[in-house]
Parts: sequence; C-alpha cells; structure tokens
Amino acid sequence: MEGKVLKGQRVLLPEFDLAEMNSANTGGGIISDLRLGSEIARLKSEVDKWIDSCSEEMRPTLRWQFSGGAKYFRPLTVFSCFRAMFNGEIDKQARIAALVVELIHNMTLIVDDIVDESQYRRKKLTLHYQFGILPALMTSGFIVSEAYRLVRSHPRTIELVSELISRLGVAECLQWRLRRRPLGFEDWWQIASEDTGSMFEICACLGSRGERLRRFGLLLGVLYHGCDDVADVRGVEALGGGGEADVRDGILTLPASIAIRNPEISALFLNPTEEARRQLAAAFQAALPLAEQRLDELAAQAKSEAIENARDPRDLLTLINYTRGLSAR
Repeated sequence: MEGKVLKGQRVLLPEFDLAEMNSANTGGGIISDLRLGSEIARLKSEVDKWIDSCSEEMRPTLRWQFSGGAKYFRPLTVFSCFRAMFNGEIDKQARIAALVVELIHNMTLIVDDIVDESQYRRKKLTLHYQFGILPALMTSGFIVSEAYRLVRSHPRTIELVSELISRLGVAECLQWRLRRRPLGFEDWWQIASEDTGSMFEICACLGSRGERLRRFGLLLGVLYHGCDDVADVRGVEALGGGGEADVRDGILTLPASIAIRNPEISALFLNPTEEARRQLAAAFQAALPLAEQRLDELAAQAKSEAIENARDPRDLLTLINYTRGLSAR
C-alpha cells in the first residue's frame, strides 16, 4: 500500500516526547529501534536478486563487494524520511530508492579503498586486493550503470542520483587537492558537505519526495562524517587505527581542522614524516573535546530541522541520536 501525505500542518502525535527522543538508545540496534527489520531484510533479498540478474562476468566481484558487514544506514535514512512525511507503509518507489543509494554507496567504497590503498574493509579484503584494480574499477562503473537502469522510469530520481554522483566526484577531488594544507573548520565543512553530506541529503530528498528535508539530510550527513573522523582518531593511537591513512595523506578531518590552528602542528601537517605523524596523532587526540562540541552543535541543528520540517520527526531524531553516538565507537 502506498503512503499518503498528511495534509496541512506538521502533525505531532500525542505520545511524541522530545526529551524521550533525546535520550534514545544510541547503540547498535538502530534497525530495530526504527522498526525496519523487515524492510532491511527485504532490501538484502533485493540486492541478492539483482546480483543474480547481472552479467555472469560481474557476479563474483559483486557478491564479494555486497557480502557481509553492511550497515544500511543510507537506506535507513530513505525509509525514515519517507515515514517522517507520509502516512502508510513504505512503498515500492521508496524501496527502489533505498536499493539505488546502497548501490551508489558501494561504488564510492570501491573507489575510496583504491585511493586510500586499503587492504581491508570490515575485516575482509577490499575488492581491488581480492580481484585487482581493473576488475574493481569496472565493477564500480557497472554498479552506476545498473543504478540508472533501476530508476529509468523515475525522472526525478535520475536527477537526484546524477546530482549525487556529480557532488561525490567534486568532493573526492576537493579533498585530495586540499590535503596537507593548513585550513580550518569552514573548509572541513565544505568537504564534508559535498562528501557524506550530499549522500544523506539525496537520501532525504528521495525518501521525502521533495525538498523539505534536504537540509536535515545535509546536517545528518555532515554529523556522520564528523563522528567518523573523531572515531578514527580515537583508534589512531600508535598509528594503529582507522585514521592512519588520513594522517599519512594529510586529509583535513574535523580534529585536524582544529589541531592545525596551532602553527607548530600546522607545520607538521604540511610535511607528515614518520615522527611528525606520531605528534600529529597526539595533537588530534587533544583536539577531540572541541571536536565533540562541534558535533553536539551539528546534532542540535539537525534536530531543529527535523522538528521544524517533518510531519512526524521521531524516526529522524532516532537517526540523529544514533549518529551522534558513533564518535565513541
């Protein structure tokens, strides 16, 4: 059954309690917290069916890329934004949108792993390490072509997917061009907005079938990006965590944008020798309290957007609370 838009003003159901939502569980049970277990199971099945329908030549790389470990946070955002604006069960168009954003997300993971020279993702060999650079690149292109095929009868979805891929390309080039430069929070915001921010922004537009939740999606994505930056730094002690590549490559993360305001740290950031990397890791650790404060501000802005623009913002607030908790992982 297709959902029907709630007419008139935004509706807050009688049992809605903002204080309760602010204290929502930020643990790992986001799928169950959102009551979307059946939809995610259906999405997994649709991914499997899609792979089975693809060229036999591509199935091994596709099965490798899509097997295990997915968090499905972007499809969850599509579904949650749909429910925040419509009254009814999640419909076919929303499910196709969720599938397509999961495909595009995996395309970006393949490219990121190649650029970062990552050997493992989620404790499994990355696609290019398992199959080689050429098969990985061709698989990423194949995924994009399939995403467009799946939405060929939805012109607005095609426009949004095109916007997303364009902005992701800009973000990757921008981030790489600005590496090892003593830049600040505004520059980090620009990168995060075009990278993770654009993904969640498009998820919000696809789910809500309009523009009212676009800024909410942007803020959620930037929050996710920043929490990931902070979590990587928490694991970078002795350069053994997920942020090692960022330190090595001089990537402008949220903690880096704060730490390099110190001229001495900025000089090290410009020339990250092995010894400099250790000092940078310590400086980034010291920047975490201010980074967490920035994340709190982002979360508060996202909540305001959700409450102001959603018909029923409860699921969106749950998403924000969960995302905010990721920096402590």
